[in-house]
Amino acid sequence: MPADQRPLYHESMRKALLLGALLAAACAPALANGTARIQQSDGTIKVYSNIHIAIVSRTLHVTSGDGKGTFVINRAACSMVGELMRCLPDQATLKQFGETREITLRNGTIWYNRTQTNQQLPLSSMQLAPHGILLSMTTQKGTYVSLDGTVDEITK
Repeated sequence: MPADQRPLYHESMRKALLLGALLAAACAPALANGTARIQQSDGTIKVYSNIHIAIVSRTLHVTSGDGKGTFVINRAACSMVGELMRCLPDQATLKQFGETREITLRNGTIWYNRTQTNQQLPLSSMQLAPHGILLSMTTQKGTYVSLDGTVDEITK
């Protein structure tokens, strides 16, 4: 190749590689980047990383990194607080080991940032990242569940 054409060739190659990288990133599966902390009433604490968080048909699905358990918030009263959605869950199930078990909730709050920018939580110094979710709830049996992460998937 003549020397006067090399810069054009390198520029075209760089653009093709950049386009390929962008397409690969867009087509890659969503990363599971949530962390759940579960504290039993006896004080036992388990922390789960790589949690997959999905909103499917207006229900919240939180699946363990190994895919063996899914916690589903079936029903919640939601309202908008500024740009954030605040939900008070009142019905949940746990799907694990081929069984589905209803979980009775005592109380809880879910904050969800549906926007593309960081949003300030009310009365807090904490910000919620784009598509970020923050969950805190207690079951009737006294188990405390917290979740912090980003929604990986939304299906209507």
